[in-house]
Amino acid sequence: MTGIPSRMRCIEIIKPGAPDVLVLAERPVPQAKVGEVLIQVHTAGVNRPDVLQRLGLYPVPAGASDIPGLEVAGTVVACGEGVQSPRVGDAVCALVAGGGYSAFTTAPAGNCLPLPAGMDFETAAAIPETYFTVWHNVFERGALKAGETILIHGGSSGIGTTAIQLAKAFGAKVATTVGSDEKAEACRKLGADLVINYRTDDFAAVLKASPLRGADVVLDIVGGDYTQRNLDCLNAEGRLVQIAFLQSSKTTVDLRAVMMKRLVVTGSTLRARDTAFKGALAATLHAKVWPLLDAGRATPLIDSVFALEDAAKAHARMESSVHIGKIVLTI
Repeated sequence: MTGIPSRMRCIEIIKPGAPDVLVLAERPVPQAKVGEVLIQVHTAGVNRPDVLQRLGLYPVPAGASDIPGLEVAGTVVACGEGVQSPRVGDAVCALVAGGGYSAFTTAPAGNCLPLPAGMDFETAAAIPETYFTVWHNVFERGALKAGETILIHGGSSGIGTTAIQLAKAFGAKVATTVGSDEKAEACRKLGADLVINYRTDDFAAVLKASPLRGADVVLDIVGGDYTQRNLDCLNAEGRLVQIAFLQSSKTTVDLRAVMMKRLVVTGSTLRARDTAFKGALAATLHAKVWPLLDAGRATPLIDSVFALEDAAKAHARMESSVHIGKIVLTI
């Protein structure tokens, strides 16, 4: 522990509210417990769950830090009891249950992954939350296979840009929805086969009338009145995977489509899952996705980078929905 300071800079949420409730503060540096490592954080990703936590709509799981931030990249500076890997000095990116917006944070050793070949800390910080989420929901829960079609809502978001790249890398066809011409062009560059502007077109009607003819998997972050249209545009044996709600979590649907087309409706959240689940997911990503990252066949798309003390500006940009890809903080 030589050379590690006793206190650190971090971002606190002083009360639920607008971005300006994010304030720079100072706290003791946390200690790595059994099975954990202490990471000196160089960069941290900004995600929608951070915004929800700031608004008071996403309770912190028991035992997790109340400091926002679910993904970091940095250097391991100490290891708790029982940790064999990673080692002190290793550069890693890590999924954390909180504590990312700080100069130091702890992470379960099994939730840490090495930086992909040639990747810098800013880009690596944008991997864990989105790649863990996309892999589990698209390929495990959604069971997307080569040759199938996936409809990805919010294609220019961090989740969307990741899902487009991984779906294409594993041989699927991709349709996606966006809200502007600029976002549409970004998604086409990532490989999307069909891009639909939801502000001007009915995505379900356009998808069904296109050569793709429908979707086998829908990855949805909207909910609300999208739900019925998602069910309508799914092919027989299709899977609707719900991971967020930009509209409402409550809606009315006609379930006959589920019965007649033998559809599966599923979904998940990641933050509250236990360490063992996240560790197994990390191992799968290292085996199946890291070769793509190492080869440059997939990479996080970075929208903007803010200093830690400008976390409020980062949240304001995310809430404006003008961003394309991931927003990152540097510490």
